[in-house]
Amino acid sequence: MAKIVTPYNNSSASKKEQVATMFNNIAPKYDFLNQVLSLGIHKGWRRKAIRMLAAENPRTVLDIATGTGDFAIEAMKLNPEKVVGVDISEGMLKLGIEKVNKLGLSHKIELKAGDSENLAFPDNSFDAVTVGFGVRNFENLEKGISDIYRVLNKNGTLVVLEFSRPRAFPIKQLYKFYSRFITPAVGKLFSKDDSAYTYLPESVNAFPDGEDFLSVLQKAGFTSTKARTVAFGIASIYFAKK
Repeated sequence: MAKIVTPYNNSSASKKEQVATMFNNIAPKYDFLNQVLSLGIHKGWRRKAIRMLAAENPRTVLDIATGTGDFAIEAMKLNPEKVVGVDISEGMLKLGIEKVNKLGLSHKIELKAGDSENLAFPDNSFDAVTVGFGVRNFENLEKGISDIYRVLNKNGTLVVLEFSRPRAFPIKQLYKFYSRFITPAVGKLFSKDDSAYTYLPESVNAFPDGEDFLSVLQKAGFTSTKARTVAFGIASIYFAKK
């Protein structure tokens, strides 16, 4: 089981509760800081992840840890009948709903509160599930992946975009410096939550990426699992079939 890393080391609350609090705190600056800290390249990663679903032609899509809805909105390029996004942070969802309404997509995209490890949907409900930078925040990774498997239709597809740890010189060393010093400093400057952008690199280091995550998917029952690194291994896109 993956090491449990939490945003607030001095808190007795569960990881799930702490993550919800953290995202509520940083919600107003979340999109801005994503843009600054990734230099905008996270948008390209998201596009690549959604393109991996294109051949599957999903009619119904569930976006877990939807945040402010960017992945759910990107999924509209698949021309689905319905996209549902769930998140435990009311603050993030509020901004996401505003974004969806502004784009005139509320008839296709529904964003609502939901627990990624206890999804409030019947078995076999969706053709595809997406998770963008969310699985490392699961309190119980194995339980969350198993519940995703449950709500997917037979032959349904899971695509996960998540940060990973670069292995090659000099990217490994540069990324380590950036995540240890630059990310927390910029986060502290613009966010009201000092812990949030310290938690980010800590949660990435604790996450079982690459083959280890593929093993978690396979243990839950997924097949045809594969991983594709982007940006020299700073992030990975995982693909799996039910």
